[in-house]
Amino acid sequence: MNYFIRFSLLFFCATFLMSCNNSDIPERATPVTNFDVERYLGTWYEIARFDFRFEKDLNNTSAQYSLDKDGNVEVLNSGYNYVEKEWSVAKGVAKFRKDKGTAALKVSFFGPFYSGYNVIALDEDYRYALIAGKNLDYLWILSREKTLPEDVKVKYLEIAKEVGYDISKLIWVEHDKDNNPYLK
Repeated sequence: MNYFIRFSLLFFCATFLMSCNNSDIPERATPVTNFDVERYLGTWYEIARFDFRFEKDLNNTSAQYSLDKDGNVEVLNSGYNYVEKEWSVAKGVAKFRKDKGTAALKVSFFGPFYSGYNVIALDEDYRYALIAGKNLDYLWILSREKTLPEDVKVKYLEIAKEVGYDISKLIWVEHDKDNNPYLK
């Protein structure tokens, strides 16, 4: 076997093994069980997040979730880009990584590329949610309203710290516009 073929096989095997070991959730995070996706559907407002390039310069951000015909979650994220002075929207799909009773999903906005979306805290009335991404670089606090009660904020920040998040990096999202053309 020539060197190129051996190297290619070794590279393929190493890449495959690394992808098998990649986690879609931070090590100390646990997704919510007894999850009811039907109750989770609808509009959520982003209260806080870690900033990353896809949401850079956005405020008034929200997410709308609905089911498609295959039972996957359709995602419509929108927000106001205060630098460009215009609304921005991104459409995606989320699929359950395990059973539908466990809030461990993978979400994609770019074709075959998925990333972890894990509900790690959720109140019993499905009004407030804490979302962990695939690692400690992604965190969101969501609410059905544009505000969050202080006791929920304190509780979710404590959970995030226990998981290992540096909560000082959170951006608290402004909700000062009511004319989002993407909200249903």
